[in-house]
Amino acid sequence: MMDCLEPCPRYDRAISILGKKWNCMIIRCMLAEPRRFSDISNYVEGLSDRLLSQRLQELEESGIVARRVYDSKPVLVEYALTEKGAAFRQVVEAIQQWADQWEAYPLEEAMTLKYQ
Repeated sequence: MMDCLEPCPRYDRAISILGKKWNCMIIRCMLAEPRRFSDISNYVEGLSDRLLSQRLQELEESGIVARRVYDSKPVLVEYALTEKGAAFRQVVEAIQQWADQWEAYPLEEAMTLKYQ
């Protein structure tokens, strides 16, 4: 149960990871299947390769993404969500549902809609 009377360190840690720019889009890209670096880079427009590399490393260190290197020529590297990362699917779907409902409206109109 969420309690706003006392701060929650676990929530704070989760937001510090997931709230970083691009991280949710990177995770969303991998929900269907493991992806190569170039797939993720093409999916997340505006993200430099250097920053993508940094974000993937942070997500890996957080246990959200696993990096797999295949012994082939050329070397193939894939990134996949761990069980912890895949559990984020419900959050992504909830955000998508919210965006589909509320971001379709112009800002002025959305601000005038009444509580449901």
